[in-house]
Amino acid sequence: MPNSGYAPEEIVYWWVAIGVGTVVVLVVILLLSMLVSLVKVIDRGVVDVRNTLRAITGNTANTTLITQTGDRVDAVLAEGLQHHLFLGRALTGAGTPIGKEQ
Repeated sequence: MPNSGYAPEEIVYWWVAIGVGTVVVLVVILLLSMLVSLVKVIDRGVVDVRNTLRAITGNTANTTLITQTGDRVDAVLAEGLQHHLFLGRALTGAGTPIGKEQ
């Protein structure tokens, strides 16, 4: 090596510093690349959650019909009970026929 005015130990220290700096830069590049990939994964997850929430909104758009449906189911059940009571009396002969008194 030409005479640069530095002691051989100083030159070695500079090369070590350059090597350590290069390793640090490579580690930073690796960590930032991992961070970017994780952000992309999180972003895809957020998009999936957003799409699910939009689908839920569409699925629950007609919830106002639930009370009407409940009322109509109650009416159908009441009608069914009337039929059951009528058929139970008609088939067992229970009750007094219309127009005939005991």
